[in-house]
Amino acid sequence: MTVTSVTTTPVTAPASSTPAAGTPAATLQGLGSLADNFQTFLSLLTTQLKNQDPTSPLDSNQFTQQLVQMTGVEQQLNANALLQKVANNTSNGIATAVSLIGKTVKATSDAANLSNGQANWTYNLPSNASDLKVEVLDQAGNVVHAEVPSSMTAGDHKFTWNGQNLSGTQLPNGGAYTLRVTATDPTGTKLATTNYVEGVVTGVTQANGSTSITVNGGPVDWSKVVAVNLVAPTATATTAPTIIPTPTPTTTPAA
Repeated sequence: MTVTSVTTTPVTAPASSTPAAGTPAATLQGLGSLADNFQTFLSLLTTQLKNQDPTSPLDSNQFTQQLVQMTGVEQQLNANALLQKVANNTSNGIATAVSLIGKTVKATSDAANLSNGQANWTYNLPSNASDLKVEVLDQAGNVVHAEVPSSMTAGDHKFTWNGQNLSGTQLPNGGAYTLRVTATDPTGTKLATTNYVEGVVTGVTQANGSTSITVNGGPVDWSKVVAVNLVAPTATATTAPTIIPTPTPTTTPAA
């Protein structure tokens, strides 16, 4: 009797991707259990192959079907994780943020982009200040502009920086800069100021579970929006029609 050895193809675990952030605990537990069960299955399969009867080898179709079933379970778990991610994106406000595109918003933010040679902020003083200093910082935290505004009354104050640093050099567009406002009241107590950016929303970005809107070329957390307005239509100048007076008929007195 001639005994022919059975050659088996190495079996590998189903391809698994790293679970996305925000994957439910139940899905993570399911993927972990699947991986443990698969390792147990491979151990049993390897043992069976080593101790099989050479005259009656195992049917390869059986464990192939089991592998297919395990892969199907893994795909279903991954599909559940994907659906959860879509749900998380919706709950994180991406649908609401998209509805803001084309509208003018006011959002709490210290950062603004330098665009068209200038950056704009609005800062709020909760009460009258006796000492006030406004500074613009670059991404490294260096002060590139500083000034002392003349108005120190309570309320909102618009601030525009012309993009020039302390030496008068015009900085390139596109950089993100931070506004720092330092104010004290007449008693010397530091005031809790708040900075805002205002502009038309031109885009929405979703990354790592957070949603940002694009305002004046820079990202702003959509949840920081405090006011929304429709973009004011551009006024079209109209010319009033010219009215030509009708001449009054004259009569010649009878002789």
